Amino acid sequence: MNSRKNGAVPGEPVKRDENSRRGNWGNQIEFVLTSVGYAVGLGNVWRFPYLCYRNGGGAFMFPYFIMLVFCGIPLFFLELSFGQFTSLGCLGVWKVSPMFKGVGYGMMVVSTYIGIYYNVVICIAFYYFFMSMTNLLPWTYCNNPWNTPDCSGVVSTHRANATFANMSAVVSGVTEIVNRTKRTSPSEEYWRNYVLNISDGIGNFGEVRLPILGCLAVSWFVVFLCLIRGVKSSGKVVYFTATFPYVVLTILFIRGITLDGAISGIKYYLTPQWQKILDAKVWGDAASQIFYSLGCAWGGLITMASYNKFHNNCFRDSIIISVTNCGTSVYAGFVIFSILGFMAHHLGVDVSEVADHGPGLAFVAYPEALTLLPISPLWSLLFFFMLILLGLGTQFCLLETLVTAVVDEIGTDWIIKNKTYVTLGVAIIGFLLGVPLTTQAGIYWLLLMDNYAASFSLVIISCIMCICIMYVYGHKNYFKDVEMMLGFPPPIFFRICWRYVSPFIITFILIFTLITTDNAFNRVITFESTASAQ
Repeated sequence: MNSRKNGAVPGEPVKRDENSRRGNWGNQIEFVLTSVGYAVGLGNVWRFPYLCYRNGGGAFMFPYFIMLVFCGIPLFFLELSFGQFTSLGCLGVWKVSPMFKGVGYGMMVVSTYIGIYYNVVICIAFYYFFMSMTNLLPWTYCNNPWNTPDCSGVVSTHRANATFANMSAVVSGVTEIVNRTKRTSPSEEYWRNYVLNISDGIGNFGEVRLPILGCLAVSWFVVFLCLIRGVKSSGKVVYFTATFPYVVLTILFIRGITLDGAISGIKYYLTPQWQKILDAKVWGDAASQIFYSLGCAWGGLITMASYNKFHNNCFRDSIIISVTNCGTSVYAGFVIFSILGFMAHHLGVDVSEVADHGPGLAFVAYPEALTLLPISPLWSLLFFFMLILLGLGTQFCLLETLVTAVVDEIGTDWIIKNKTYVTLGVAIIGFLLGVPLTTQAGIYWLLLMDNYAASFSLVIISCIMCICIMYVYGHKNYFKDVEMMLGFPPPIFFRICWRYVSPFIITFILIFTLITTDNAFNRVITFESTASAQ
């Protein structure tokens, strides 16, 4: 019995569980920070706030936290304990039931898809970060070669509108444009016409955008350097990448709430619309956001936990990481909507007219709001630096998931010793596969991958994984395995969720998702139509 009581179990100072062949985390703080960096990503900034106000504001918090408690945290704990017990990646763990190994391949495919387009988003953040190193943000005014006659900036200046006779004419002109049904902002035209130079259709690839391609190479190079020694090197990097975004969020939050109109933006974000609680789509969005945000069924949680020492208290870790992730989503909503409230106040419009989701929030609405702040390049640098760090934290784990799966599957001493070359190979392949997304039609494909790669597939994988572990491998066997690791059996709440509650919720989401699978493609078609019109 004493041989089991080490690692996270008190009373045993000597840790004998070091996996000399695969390696372990330097300490548990590195694992927790890496997992936080993996779970807390770009979706916390641009996906959760939008879903919250679209689905009833404060009322959305109710189904969101219900899904977190009864589905998110139990599945998070299930994956961490599964990976930690086997000390194998998302392919190797299925030795417990080889007939379900396809689930592991499914996780690899999901991680591959996400890793390809996720790094393209990071590279665009890199591009905006570099373009913010100037005295005047290039998307502030409409007097640039890429602007159209329909462009109208929210910052009035004689330099941008030399045709106006005086300042009163400028104000009246801006007011007239703001009151139109649609307003083409300089930040939107900078995004569409200059950064993307977007084509008129998803089939018209056009040319490769060389600045974006260069930033993509930089992004993959940074990821490779941070993973050059596997978890030994990435575990050190996360001390910065997982914590500094909170510093930037806090700085932006303090700045945001001091602006005029910030309170109205926060009210819009939180005001409950209780009638929407009975809408099944709201519950479906809450559940899908939990899956997407926590990273369940991506394979990353299993991979990261596989480098833990055998007796680490992964139950404690799952609670800490899940709560931190969801708390960050709520906190980011305050930051985003305080700024958007200020922007709406400045324009004299409703917050709904300046709020957006996905790339539109990160690269159109928020950059436009930044132009209204004093010393706008400084705030822009901070914001895009935060996006880069949030993205890199997730990207580290996605790449490590793929590398670990390959190394564990082959399993020879040579490939384990030369894991760096596998990492380099995966990074190069990921870069090459991301090149089409840097073309003029790249944004269409990115939107398709974002909506399909990490939604419907996650529900299917989670459902099969839960059934396999609980009913094929056997719930009694698994409960004993967890008790062997932790020194205590899993709490009864989690045992009930694993066997009954979570599978039921997952099945409901699966059926609901099947009914609404056309939404993502419709959004891309709408985006394509808008681009063609311009």
